[in-house]
Amino acid sequence: MPNPLLARGSWSEATRFAEILRRETVGGVLLLFAATAALVWANSPWSAAYKSVSEWTVGPASLHLDLNSSTWAADGLLAIFFFVVGVELKREFVAGDLRDPARAALPIAAAVGGMIFPAAIFVTINVVTGHPENLDGWAVPIATDIAFALAVLAVLATHLPTALRTFLLTLAVVDDLLAIIVIAVFFTDHVSLGPLALALVPGGMFVLAVQRGVTRWWVLLPLAAATWALVHASGIHATVAGVLLGFAIPVLGRHASAESFEHALRPVSAGFAVPVFAFFAAGVTVGGWGGLGDALTHPVTVGVIAGLVVGKPLGVWLTAYLLAKFTHATLDDDLAWRDVFGVAMLAGIGFTVSLLIGELAFGYGTVTGSDVKVGVLVGSLVAGALAAVVLVSRNAAYRRIHERETVDADEDGVPDVYES
Repeated sequence: MPNPLLARGSWSEATRFAEILRRETVGGVLLLFAATAALVWANSPWSAAYKSVSEWTVGPASLHLDLNSSTWAADGLLAIFFFVVGVELKREFVAGDLRDPARAALPIAAAVGGMIFPAAIFVTINVVTGHPENLDGWAVPIATDIAFALAVLAVLATHLPTALRTFLLTLAVVDDLLAIIVIAVFFTDHVSLGPLALALVPGGMFVLAVQRGVTRWWVLLPLAAATWALVHASGIHATVAGVLLGFAIPVLGRHASAESFEHALRPVSAGFAVPVFAFFAAGVTVGGWGGLGDALTHPVTVGVIAGLVVGKPLGVWLTAYLLAKFTHATLDDDLAWRDVFGVAMLAGIGFTVSLLIGELAFGYGTVTGSDVKVGVLVGSLVAGALAAVVLVSRNAAYRRIHERETVDADEDGVPDVYES
């Protein structure tokens, strides 16, 4: 008999995920404030000042690092975000509940399905409407924003079963890994082998240092920065360096430091790096209601909205459902498929990475790039609103489930359901 899908994990994983959820929720609120501020400023009488700040260039030209503020946020600050993603992924698959292939199969399969469906919908809409020139944006609706989705979840469904919360978080993390692979493979125009080969020197020294237990920031930070700069100079998107360095952090053994790195950098990522990126990425000037109406009818915008609102949740939910049918597995007794659908709709909130891919596909400040931003913002808001309808209607049931899980804890403080 197969293990039930979305079964309750270990108590240690449940408590760890609860801590992550709290931090990401705060980051999601900050992200929302930053994006709102950018939208208001970009459409105010002072929009020229916002554009000036976004295009302000700083950095040494000799090292090809004379970048504007928006690029520093996308290439530099998001590298911190993806470093944390790399650490989290390695920790999950090496020491977490997902080291069990049976548990890992569902979020991985759902993440893949959640990429294929929205990409297919985007491509279909733009081909059918006669705009094949827009196909570079096929990957825009494939990503899920961890912070934004978890912030919505925390507000609307405080009693969501732990298994579904961890499913959403793991799905989003795997989703980010797949998105960074897409960025590295499909959005790298050229690769300069010289800088890429040189990146192996500081990168290798970073790996050697952390594997030997070195955690001093004044040793690791220069090595990480040099690796990032050389990867950036090679033509590969510099956030890839963040993921690879995150993978290097040891999870098990005498020099295990993944937990300390994650504890130190997650607040920086969720509380600073991602909101600042959102501030520079979300500030699209729509030109009033007429301009917004024109943007909403553009095939790129329609494709992004449909991909996020329809393709993403359909891909996640249908993949999970088919996996259950083919493996003859069933959901955990406490759950129903409509619960999974509500979480799948949250996966349609594709803010941070979607905006990044939009800039890579169409360029910063272009008309089509602005249409992408409108599509990402509207699609994410609609997906969140529809998820709210499902999750709020189920919150009473979640509360009853939560009460059953938390009663009768032993003297060790661990609920009995985690010891059965």
